[in-house]
Amino acid sequence: MPDLVTIAINGAEVRVQSGITVASAVLTVRSGFRRSVAGELRSPVCGMGVCFECRATVNGEPQQRTCQLICEEGMVIEVDE
Repeated sequence: MPDLVTIAINGAEVRVQSGITVASAVLTVRSGFRRSVAGELRSPVCGMGVCFECRATVNGEPQQRTCQLICEEGMVIEVDE
């Protein structure tokens, strides 16, 4: 059985597999990260930190590229609604 870590996404505790990216964890509970100016739901495109579509606040630090961060126990992630 894989190791699990507990993180918080927009205040909800979520248990995810250790070693996955924050972007992957967010996408297990949400369909996207933010809405475009036209109202379309946006999600990561590149998975390597170039497109910036996965930006979120992580542990109080805004504009973090979550596809480049590995989930750690107790992380707090805030994604635009």
